[in-house]
Amino acid sequence: MLDIKFVRSNPDIVKENIKKKFQNEKLPLVDEVLELDKRNREIKQEVEALRADKNKISKKIGACMAQGKKEEAEELKNQVEANAGRTAELSSEEKEVEEKIKEIMMVIPTVPIGRDDSENVELERFGEPIVPDYEIPYHTEIMEKFHGIDLESAGKVAGNGFYYLMGDIARLHSAVISYARDFMINRGFTYCVPPFMIRSNVVTGVMSFAEMD
Repeated sequence: MLDIKFVRSNPDIVKENIKKKFQNEKLPLVDEVLELDKRNREIKQEVEALRADKNKISKKIGACMAQGKKEEAEELKNQVEANAGRTAELSSEEKEVEEKIKEIMMVIPTVPIGRDDSENVELERFGEPIVPDYEIPYHTEIMEKFHGIDLESAGKVAGNGFYYLMGDIARLHSAVISYARDFMINRGFTYCVPPFMIRSNVVTGVMSFAEMD
């Protein structure tokens, strides 16, 4: 998810990025989120001013009570209550606005993407690729020769591009993971197995459920 500060400072770049992802229907979202962001900052400023005003009035109330000016103190107390009501109203609106901003920001694309992998952009290269004088088989071809992959079954479960590792290839996969685990443990790291279930709010910042659907 993009930082709202980046969108605020670079709306044209964000819009251009949306166009590069061929999602022009999302262009109005940029202006909408900027308006919401503006309103959100206005709310915060007003709330801050009300709280500062409350502190000043509270001191005046104390002074009035000390001087026996009860009527003036009561008027100031009424003003404090009015400010408190306005603050509560603004806080409620602020929550709604921030929720709407988050909702829109989840939909605005973050990374330029082309129509397919042929339009990927190379940002940096280290060294020169070594190309041998023989044909390099694709890794799935190697696994197929060992009867270590099931593309068809995995495709039915997860879609194209996924596969089940089978037999000795699956064992090799586990062995490499075990080696890497012990390698890191021997260097002072603590091995940890996290839960496999994840709350939706944890992943909403890194994916679009609408696009996944």
